[in-house]
Amino acid sequence: MNHVSPIKDLKKIDHIKRILKQKNKRDYCLFVLGINTGLRISDLLELKVSDLVDENGKPKKNLELKEKKTGKNKQMILNEKARSAIREYVQDSKLSLNDSIFKSQKGGPISREHAYRVINEAAKAVGIKERVGTHTLRKTFGYHAYINGVDISLIQNIFNHSAPSVTLRYIGIEQEDIDDVYININL
Repeated sequence: MNHVSPIKDLKKIDHIKRILKQKNKRDYCLFVLGINTGLRISDLLELKVSDLVDENGKPKKNLELKEKKTGKNKQMILNEKARSAIREYVQDSKLSLNDSIFKSQKGGPISREHAYRVINEAAKAVGIKERVGTHTLRKTFGYHAYINGVDISLIQNIFNHSAPSVTLRYIGIEQEDIDDVYININL
């Protein structure tokens, strides 16, 4: 597996969202849900409409699932950005509650390869030079959680990592980020 990076620049994230929203609301929803939940692509692609939307077509506030990789149950609150993307996508689609939320033209969920192409093409379109892939969504969530002050041990727990050092390396915290702490703390 090739190493991919998180998207650290908020302006580029917003630009990707604009591009995807104009092109395809399903792909926009995939991107927004991925960067706001930190779920693996295998778990995102397994989601059904009924996992995210109630019988009245309103986005649910909570998501419960069993992680494909670990077999562990996971419960999370969906933030407003995620619920808004779900709302916009579902309102414009002709999906039933039993459908895959990221339904392909063939009926099942889009493939990992298709998700990779969507994310990679959007990243290239906004000038991102680093390697980007489906795991970028998860890493972007972790990176921005950390930058916004979430304790690394909590992110470690969310990602089921064995140690904080694994999580720091995983989310792309590099020496330059550590140096910024020393530069910016002027007590």
